[in-house]
Amino acid sequence: MADRKPPGVPFESWVEKQIRDAQARGDFDRLPGAGKPLPEIVDAPYDELWWVKRKPAREGLSVLPPTLALRKEAEDALEAALRAPSEQRARKIVEDVNVKIRDVLFKPPPGPPLGMKPYDVEEVVRRRRERRKAAE
Repeated sequence: MADRKPPGVPFESWVEKQIRDAQARGDFDRLPGAGKPLPEIVDAPYDELWWVKRKPAREGLSVLPPTLALRKEAEDALEAALRAPSEQRARKIVEDVNVKIRDVLFKPPPGPPLGMKPYDVEEVVRRRRERRKAAE
């Protein structure tokens, strides 16, 4: 990282000098994709905010409203419980997600309604048993 901009030096001149110095040191040599067009924008119409739109996906961030994110988490938890190695682990997974579902039902966040109720733990464990027997 470069030093702070000295007082009285125009910002643009200082930034340009930092870039020139980095080029002279070879900091930009052998970067991945050097000399190639950015793959996200080759065939798409120009959008000046393309990088902003790609950032959440690149960082693995969710942009869903809280209730929709919980609905997805609950579906994933149900699948994980059905694949759990033991009934005890399956119960724990379902009970943990049920706590979150109850919290949202009693204190709804802004956004669309959750549209689901807590899972029946015994029903999930029964389905897990049936799935295991069918796989044997």
